[in-house]
Amino acid sequence: MHRPGRVYTAAEVRQLDRTAIETHGIPGISLMRRAGRAAFETLRRRWPDCRAITVACGSGNNAGDGYIVAGMAVEAGIDTQLLQVGDPSRLKGDAATARDWAADVGVPPGDASLDVAGGVVVDALLGTGATGELRPQYRAAIDAINAAGRPVLAIDLPSGISADSGATLGAAVRADVTVTFIGEKLGLHTGQGVDHAGEIVFDALGVPAGIYDAVPGITVVSPPPPSQRPRSGHKNQFGHVLVIGGERGMGGATLLAGEAALRTGCGLVSILTRPEHRAPILARMPELMVRGVSEGDDISDLLDACTVVAVGPGLGRGPWGEQLLDEALSAGKPAVIDADGLNLIAYRGLRVPALSILTPHPGEAARLLGGATVSDRPAAARELSARFGNVVVLKGAGTLVAKSGEVVGICTAGNPGLATAGSGDVLTGIIAGLLAQGRDIQTAAEAGVSLHAAAGDLAADRRAPQPIVASDIIRHLWLD
Repeated sequence: MHRPGRVYTAAEVRQLDRTAIETHGIPGISLMRRAGRAAFETLRRRWPDCRAITVACGSGNNAGDGYIVAGMAVEAGIDTQLLQVGDPSRLKGDAATARDWAADVGVPPGDASLDVAGGVVVDALLGTGATGELRPQYRAAIDAINAAGRPVLAIDLPSGISADSGATLGAAVRADVTVTFIGEKLGLHTGQGVDHAGEIVFDALGVPAGIYDAVPGITVVSPPPPSQRPRSGHKNQFGHVLVIGGERGMGGATLLAGEAALRTGCGLVSILTRPEHRAPILARMPELMVRGVSEGDDISDLLDACTVVAVGPGLGRGPWGEQLLDEALSAGKPAVIDADGLNLIAYRGLRVPALSILTPHPGEAARLLGGATVSDRPAAARELSARFGNVVVLKGAGTLVAKSGEVVGICTAGNPGLATAGSGDVLTGIIAGLLAQGRDIQTAAEAGVSLHAAAGDLAADRRAPQPIVASDIIRHLWLD
């Protein structure tokens, strides 16, 4: 049984493999046979009426699993086509043993034509060792698989997806099902990997639970339970969040963040925004304390009174926003920084206070790093947390939480409906509300991300097929 609630990098999975083989004495070919059988049994369960398959094999260890599937299919009377990419004579060790066994049971010689004949394709082209731009022959094979329009079962991960980042390596197989072994790969749960993996089926291959003891992996975050307040408690015991933002035309951002902070259980929430937004916000939610501020206004009293600052929602990048951001950062309070707060930090090279949480989307992350598009999400999260010395939440499919230069958490929940205006403002408010109630910055970030995703999933389920909006996320916080 694998350690629950963890995903692993390619290097960590290789370490798990070595421990199973070298420390626990499980022959590598036994693990390969188990992997092939697990993939074949998944294929039969998912497509019970399938009578013909195409198995695409490369020239690495992943091909060994594919040969096992092909051999089992032949033994079961299923018509089997073997598409061979690369030179199979290069195979060594267990993969070569699997290749030879497949030939002995009647798997036909490899077909280099890339004409897909089977009703289901088994992708065993590339595994966790694939890095860098794909060679042309593999790109051609991946293009042929995708163009065939057949259901695809990928072995371990879809070929062309980086096991560590979820990025495509120039091209990638789009699978309906991915059967993955020993440890779930990080790249299946973030970046483009989430669009290519399809349904993920995990099989630990019967390895002992002890192999996971020395390999930490990355925690899959989960929603916290609602806090249990003492009956004698009062609002001042549960934190005071100050939301700063809402340039002209963007007052809704602070409203969403403020309401989300209250709904997480924060005792008090104040909002600093443009004066014209005060009345509409109070009309919508009178529980919020709203102050309208103009350039040059003194806000020190609210900064002194608050527990946590949430700065950035709808802040804008003009002089008004710059002044408020400078004062918020100078206050030295724990802060959640989002949106234009991050953009101003990037453009002006500002330092952020200790005990802060940065919540960039990929575009904001690229600006903070001074570079182009973020393709390697885990690497970007690690660099940001090391550079700024704080917890970083890199939003997107498979949201990542990083601290001290390491990815420490990943959110595998959530749905595409969360990519909607104001969703990030809600997340800012949720995290700030949890932080204000006494959670440390890593726990607040992880709990906030998972709570936001869980509420979004529930909202999407209950409102389907209608798309969700950001306020739907708030309405579904803490619900089962």
